[in-house]
Amino acid sequence: MRKSFNCVAAVVLSVSTPLLAAPVVDSAGLEAAIDQSHRALHAILNGDPKLYEALFADRDDVTLGNPFGPYAKGKAAVAKTLAGAAAKYRDGEVIAVDRVAVYDDNRLAVIVEVEHDRAKVGTRTDLADFSARVTSAYEYIDGKWLLVHRHADPITSPRPAESVLAK
Repeated sequence: MRKSFNCVAAVVLSVSTPLLAAPVVDSAGLEAAIDQSHRALHAILNGDPKLYEALFADRDDVTLGNPFGPYAKGKAAVAKTLAGAAAKYRDGEVIAVDRVAVYDDNRLAVIVEVEHDRAKVGTRTDLADFSARVTSAYEYIDGKWLLVHRHADPITSPRPAESVLAK
């Protein structure tokens, strides 16, 4: 039993290790996709969801979580959620984006960032500064990096334990 376990472990390690160490197929393309997402954020902050919608893969398993509601799953639901979010912003701009981390291989990439923005939000008539912590997952599909997941929420500073409780 032990010998067959060791053989299986050796095969798994020899097969998976090169995959884990594989270089990014298109790191310039990944950076371009990230830059496009920042331009799409600017468009969202001005009421236009179309640029962000175009960044998502055309699949039923893409997901989007934003500060205004539950996760959306599937291209149509993501498009609807993006439109709802865009309708809440006007006259906006991206002030800065801080990259926290990048995890990538030759097929998947996860980007962790903090976005700093300014816009008129909801019914407010004045510009407000706000930030969001963001995790974006990209997949290399047909020669392009496409979003398969994005999550953004306003938690960018420490909070008390009770903040997770429903009010």
